Amino acid sequence: MKIENICTFVSNYTRSYKLFMIQTKLKGMGVALITPFKEDDSVDYDSLVRLVDFQIQNGTDFLCVLGTTAETPTLTKEEKDKIKQVVIERVNGRIPILLGIGSNCTRTVVETLKNDDFTGVDAVLVTVPYYNKPSQEGIYQHYKAIAEATELPIVLYNVPGRTGVNMTAETTLRLARDFKNIVAVKEASGNITQMDDIIKNKPANFNVISGDDGITFPLITLGAVGVISVIGNAFPREFSRMTRLAIQGDYSNALTIHHKFTELFSLLFVDGNPAGVKAMLNVMGLIENKLRLPLVPTRITTFEKMRAILAELNIKC
Repeated sequence: MKIENICTFVSNYTRSYKLFMIQTKLKGMGVALITPFKEDDSVDYDSLVRLVDFQIQNGTDFLCVLGTTAETPTLTKEEKDKIKQVVIERVNGRIPILLGIGSNCTRTVVETLKNDDFTGVDAVLVTVPYYNKPSQEGIYQHYKAIAEATELPIVLYNVPGRTGVNMTAETTLRLARDFKNIVAVKEASGNITQMDDIIKNKPANFNVISGDDGITFPLITLGAVGVISVIGNAFPREFSRMTRLAIQGDYSNALTIHHKFTELFSLLFVDGNPAGVKAMLNVMGLIENKLRLPLVPTRITTFEKMRAILAELNIKC
């Protein structure tokens, strides 16, 4: 065998092994990490470090950094770069990092992948393009260009409530079959039938991850491998336990935990995300209750309802 052929074989094997390894690691409860702010509207990096420690100490399986819950649209390029670096340095390889790099401009994502430093990043989360509402073929071509621009593992993100367009099961499965480095989808369409269709027909090297805390339990029973959670910011120990129990097939105990949080799920989002979870983290003493406009803190009435539920659950908040 020629040296060139051996090198190609080793390179392809190494790439396939890395993709397999990250696919096995992006399971369980990932947390869509919030961005803490100070009262002067600047990023609170000290609180960010405390939040990362809090997550790792309480069983979070991986972190999703600079996603929607991080209020990323309100962050400058310099702030995003520093947040990424602070989290990578604090995590120090202890759990995987999934980095959000979505945009409604395909060229912007491709150039980011080609020009930015992704050392310490295990995979990237790329949302369906928002606002410009592409066709299914447009969505496919968007992800095709991105997959061909990088060897990094890619997690698709379908959240039609925010993007204005749904990525169908057919498009998701087409992408999963055509590109080896597209390893999973974060599904937040709310359409259980669509999610089940993806799970039933997906290739073995592709996973479905819940993008909605409230349907994590039922989706895992159908074959999903975990969740990228908002509520996990405040309750990583409890929610990661529920997720692991469900994955292990202990549905009875997992369902008990799921039902404890049912009312809380809806209250977290009634005033917009991440207003609800930031209010909880504030009372827990981890952050200031500060969001950047156009988002504002949750209403007192909403928080009092959350406090009452937490008291019933014997969770201090």
